[in-house]
Amino acid sequence: MFGSIFAQKCLMVLSGAVVAVHALHSLTLDRIIQYVQVPFHSSRVPPALDGYRVAFVTDTHGISDARMRGVANRLNGEGIDLLLLGGDFHHDVETAARTVGILSGVQTRDGIFGVEGNHDQTAGLFAAMGAHGIRPLFNEGVHIRDGFFLAGTADVKTTVPAAACIATAVENAGPDDFVLLLTHNADITMSQPTSGIDLVVSGHTHGGHVTFFGLWAPALTLSRVVTRYGRRFMSGWAESRDGVPVYVSNGTGGYFPRVFARPQVIIFTLRHGEG
Repeated sequence: MFGSIFAQKCLMVLSGAVVAVHALHSLTLDRIIQYVQVPFHSSRVPPALDGYRVAFVTDTHGISDARMRGVANRLNGEGIDLLLLGGDFHHDVETAARTVGILSGVQTRDGIFGVEGNHDQTAGLFAAMGAHGIRPLFNEGVHIRDGFFLAGTADVKTTVPAAACIATAVENAGPDDFVLLLTHNADITMSQPTSGIDLVVSGHTHGGHVTFFGLWAPALTLSRVVTRYGRRFMSGWAESRDGVPVYVSNGTGGYFPRVFARPQVIIFTLRHGEG
């Protein structure tokens, strides 16, 4: 009897401690943007691009203008060659346009490119991008430098009458090009071929948003609304159906609460050769 009561009290104390840790994390670290430095090694990276730096900002909805300006200022101190925007700016076009305007102030050597997300109004977003000198990519691609091809797709859940298509996005890439695919939702890499692509960058899942120690996310595992593939594209490195490296960012936005799913800005450094 005594042992049973003691065990129950221990369980209550442990449960309370776990809840407290998660609450504390959501009020502290989960409100601080993490700048994640990610080296990417591949023999497909042209030698001339060794050390090339690509910043990736996605899922900014819910972020304040002041925090967005902080991101832009930080990136301006990072020596960025290319800035990629992964969609889900905001369902309100005016809010999305303000975010785009702030990010357009990031100084890069090779420009800023972006795709839509499932919460964006495509026409208004792309108009705002164009007005601020940002190139939208909608099932299309462009050579950034010799041997480096950037492609971007429509979102797989888009409401506009054009299906997301990887093949169309990369059709102008050369066989020897290093090909980077920008797409909001990594689920597309499980339903369409990714052969000929070297790196995919995505967002959408928010790192699970509310998780148990960053390991289990109910929104991803108990439902197929956000993703059809559970934890596969929760956060960080994954692979497409064809084994192509996919990197999924937690996103930069400030929706509260985040729990063990810190907002992120990703900074890739491309390296020629195997790591």
